[in-house]
Amino acid sequence: MSSIPDLIKKKRDGGEFTDEDIVTFIRSVTNKTIQDCQTGAMLMAIWQKGMTDKEIETLTREMMLSGEVMSWPKEWAGLMVDKHSTGGVGDKVSLVLAPALAACGCKVPMISGRGLAHTGGTLDKLESIPGFNIHQSSAQILKILESVGCCIVGQTEILVPADRVLYTLRDATSTVDSLPLITGSIISKKGAESLKALVLDVKFGRAALYKDLASAKELAQLMVSAGNGLGIQTAAALTCMDGTIGRCVGNSVEVIESLETLKGRGPDDLMELVTALGGLLLKMTGLASDLPEGKRQISEAVIGGAALSKFQAMMEAQGVASETARSLCSAHTDYYSVLRKSKHQIELKTPTEGVVVDVDGMTLAQVLHKLGAGRSNAGEPINHSVGAELLVSLEQKVEKGVPWLRLHYEDPSPTPDQMSRLQSALTLGAQGHKVKQSLVREILLPQ
Repeated sequence: MSSIPDLIKKKRDGGEFTDEDIVTFIRSVTNKTIQDCQTGAMLMAIWQKGMTDKEIETLTREMMLSGEVMSWPKEWAGLMVDKHSTGGVGDKVSLVLAPALAACGCKVPMISGRGLAHTGGTLDKLESIPGFNIHQSSAQILKILESVGCCIVGQTEILVPADRVLYTLRDATSTVDSLPLITGSIISKKGAESLKALVLDVKFGRAALYKDLASAKELAQLMVSAGNGLGIQTAAALTCMDGTIGRCVGNSVEVIESLETLKGRGPDDLMELVTALGGLLLKMTGLASDLPEGKRQISEAVIGGAALSKFQAMMEAQGVASETARSLCSAHTDYYSVLRKSKHQIELKTPTEGVVVDVDGMTLAQVLHKLGAGRSNAGEPINHSVGAELLVSLEQKVEKGVPWLRLHYEDPSPTPDQMSRLQSALTLGAQGHKVKQSLVREILLPQ
């Protein structure tokens, strides 16, 4: 068996790891018999030299096997599904999709993350609901899936422990953007959920990790290949992320928009993503004959109210008081009687008349992050009430001086520079300057 320094040297010099090499590395990470400096050196060697598809598949499998792998009742075998997004601005898809899938007969053990940098985390959004508990044991997850059909929880201590170590050190060693390491991290956690089918929402554009379709597609292909290698039917949707998803960005305001969507009043772009990703999963599990039929079933579950009932049941199963859950899900409710409202709201006005050509999602997200809606380091607290609501939509004709953005903030107030940056996120132009395109640009199906 090779020593850790030998393995670091092998990868540093461009060698290809055997399965045994990768087993040795991951076990020493899990057992803490490797020094942090050695792990950091290995991560940098992988970042520089890359990995073959076979190495990535073995890395992913060994990370998955470093902790508990969930097991489910036999009769659920073909129904276990999940989705993963590479992170966007206003990305509240999971809050609508998980209950919609449960309403269509799937079991959804959705293990989500917290927000970091400009992207919001699903767990942070849900924790803006008083009482919502994202910490659930494997036994509790099983119980919730039995009664509700979906849960949205954080990673348990015993699930993929190797990833927890590597993820922290990737951040410290500037190796976060390594494709093999991203693939191993994401797919190992999904593999530990023992899924039948997985759909990946891989984003590209100004407000995404990958700015162009080609580089996002490279990651999507690696993840699809690794997922299928673990025996999970895995597909990916390449989706454009330039602006925002829906009209709200920030934790409480995104929960409100998700609930409005579950009441059949959601924005078209959010519904496009929910139906496309959900439709793919229904097709892969055989619950729908094809993608159009899958989309139709998801859409009906949302518009008909079945998904809303599942969301209410999930909230209650995860610790929210029945009265609170019922109030949030009632047809006409004052959301701020339950959710925290920021101390201050201010509206930004359009500088001239024109047509809304563009809203830069990245700029909005970065300013909101600085105002407290996000975090720069794992573990930092965030302010659930900070956010923004778009009051205009693309291709809308606006007069000069009409409100286009409502900012929700606490103390301290936004600086003049932050206000000017927010104002610069809006681009007005001549009529018909930009045509709305579908957000889903390409779909990679299981091989």
